[in-house]
Amino acid sequence: MSYDYNTQRKRMALPEYGRNVQKMVDHIKTLQDRDERNRAAKTIIQIMGNLNPQIRDIGDFKHKLWDHLAIIADFTLDIDSPFPPPEREKLVAKPNEVPYRQGDIRFLHYGRIIELMIGAAVHLDEGKEKEYFTNLIVNQMKKSYITWNRSQVSDEVIFNDLKLLSRGRLKITEGIKILEVKDLIPPVKKKPQQGRPQGRQQNKPYNKKKVYNRH
Repeated sequence: MSYDYNTQRKRMALPEYGRNVQKMVDHIKTLQDRDERNRAAKTIIQIMGNLNPQIRDIGDFKHKLWDHLAIIADFTLDIDSPFPPPEREKLVAKPNEVPYRQGDIRFLHYGRIIELMIGAAVHLDEGKEKEYFTNLIVNQMKKSYITWNRSQVSDEVIFNDLKLLSRGRLKITEGIKILEVKDLIPPVKKKPQQGRPQGRQQNKPYNKKKVYNRH
């Protein structure tokens, strides 16, 4: 006895439409009459729309369905489509690589944003504004450190890292205060477990049936 496994079948271009739609598309490709192929294609479009009603919210959902039909047919279905088929080259083309500078970050757990903030703060004039921004930076550094490393960190470590990153140009004045961990990262509230009764259950009275002896 031979078994038919999905791994042995033809690969589906769009699995969300199922194997039956793939078979119907493969079948109409074998039809010789062009008018018959067009009628069959319109019927398949209706079936595809019923299988994926969520795409009806898209403004050009009809266009989307005809594009999907062309993809399922591997762009070899000769029919009179109301829309031009999508270009195969654009579908298989890889997206452009997003440039991201990473190698020159001094401390990964602080990230580049902290370095940019420090670079902007060092150019401020000495005074309350610079002290305010320095205070924001050190508190964000502590929050990032704890979030990344999942461990406690002393304020002295944060101050030393700030000195390194700013090359000593940001000073720790008396007005700079680092918050406690509980103030930087509030504790996560546990969700109450469902399905369990709240509070203590009261014991229901048990009425023992009287037993009468038959004489």
